Amino acid sequence: MTVLKRYVLRLFISIKYITANVVDRNNGRIVAMASTVEHTIKNSLECGRSSNAKAAGVVGEVLAMRLKVEGLELGQGRGIHMDVTKEIEKKGLVSKTKVWAIVHALRNNGVELILDDEASEVFSSTNHMRRF
Repeated sequence: MTVLKRYVLRLFISIKYITANVVDRNNGRIVAMASTVEHTIKNSLECGRSSNAKAAGVVGEVLAMRLKVEGLELGQGRGIHMDVTKEIEKKGLVSKTKVWAIVHALRNNGVELILDDEASEVFSSTNHMRRF
């Protein structure tokens, strides 16, 4: 059985670290991941600040590069899905800028990210960006 939303973006945001995973829902496998826990990412951040919006943007850029290497930036034609409102509700409003920084970084680097529910309407009306 195949799932319509095969690839899903999941975020883990704590006080110290930011992690972004793309999960294949058919087999539950993580196909790409980026985190500020990784030394290469952590060392590129200024003063070791690994949980701010700038760090979230870097995580999004690295994840986009890794998706391109895997050939999954288009999600095999179906896109990579993300429920932004659910992610923001889980993380709290404090992490809203971090969530949107990851979304912007992925989209700016050519990843076909499909925002579910009403968040896509908010995204397009507030930022006047076209869908990739």
